[in-house]
Amino acid sequence: MTPFAVLGIRTEEDWLTDIDYLPLDTPSLAPTNQLAEEACKQLLAYLANPAFVFDLSLHISGTVHQQRVWNAIQRIPCGSTRSYADIAHQLHSAPRAIGQACGANRLPIVIPCHRVIAKDGSLGGFMHASDGMPLNIKRWLLEHERA
Repeated sequence: MTPFAVLGIRTEEDWLTDIDYLPLDTPSLAPTNQLAEEACKQLLAYLANPAFVFDLSLHISGTVHQQRVWNAIQRIPCGSTRSYADIAHQLHSAPRAIGQACGANRLPIVIPCHRVIAKDGSLGGFMHASDGMPLNIKRWLLEHERA
């Protein structure tokens, strides 16, 4: 559990496949396998120390473009941000396409799409939303990493 959501962890064989933000009133379940247990430990380590570096077996399925975006996002240092436009320029793409790839990220926090913001410095979107709880989560994660 985090201050903003219960994290739902999904694994498939030896791969972490999904991290979902579930409502705070969702009952916590014990990890059902060793990888899920390790993912929980590493997420707790990140919550204690935002500079923690994840070391998990990830199953990252997506289009070639999405994977290029997610790779670029993983190179954004903790405590830093990049704009959708910056990443679009780097990948010869469009800011909207970068935002769509961020929204399709099934491994948030580990692939830190919360570090991608609007060109004007505002939060932009998060989880295909432009307000509400998703932006509160993004704001919390960014503040956590700046602390």
